[in-house]
Amino acid sequence: MREDDTEQGVLSAAELFDGLGLDYEKAFGRLPAQRAAVDWLTARLRPGARVLDVGSGTGRPVAELLVRAGCEVTGIDVSATMVGLAREQVPEARFEQIGIHDFEPPAGGFDAVCAFFPLLMMSRPEAAAALRRMADCLAPGGWLVSATVPADVAEAEIVWMGRRARVSSVSAEEYLRQLREDCGLEIHHHETSVFQPDDPAAAPEEHVFCYARRGTA
Repeated sequence: MREDDTEQGVLSAAELFDGLGLDYEKAFGRLPAQRAAVDWLTARLRPGARVLDVGSGTGRPVAELLVRAGCEVTGIDVSATMVGLAREQVPEARFEQIGIHDFEPPAGGFDAVCAFFPLLMMSRPEAAAALRRMADCLAPGGWLVSATVPADVAEAEIVWMGRRARVSSVSAEEYLRQLREDCGLEIHHHETSVFQPDDPAAAPEEHVFCYARRGTA
């Protein structure tokens, strides 16, 4: 992330990802910590487990890996372009253009929710509400496997992959606190890493990954 230096207008999440399309997959599709998180999750899921992929993008790699592991996958994204690409690339999964705040889970909830970086273009209150909504989508004993870019920023204007955006985030410590205290989840693992996207317009990013679980009671 870097300070804004263009005349382009600030884009919404849908506008930004509509414009990126497959460029986003190229830049972030080989994120080792993300693949490790999906592998960790699928090793703990039964065949046919229902999984929600929040911010599913092009469907690759997350939804595709989940389908290959035998999961029943629903992906949601605010970008019409991303939903269209995902439907083409991962036809075995179901994709819907909708945000997590408006999404209604099926009866019984999901065995797992994957949420890799969907919160950054929300305000802090919106992101906190989205985390709670994801936790509410889980069946008892379900897993939330997630990642974000930790930073003490609130609706800051930046240039990201050559486009202006408004982003918010919290520290890694606050993110984990929200998962524990606000969402009522038990954290089983968390780690931070730095990733260099495969795009000359993208700077290295610090990521925090977290594996958390809803209680069975």
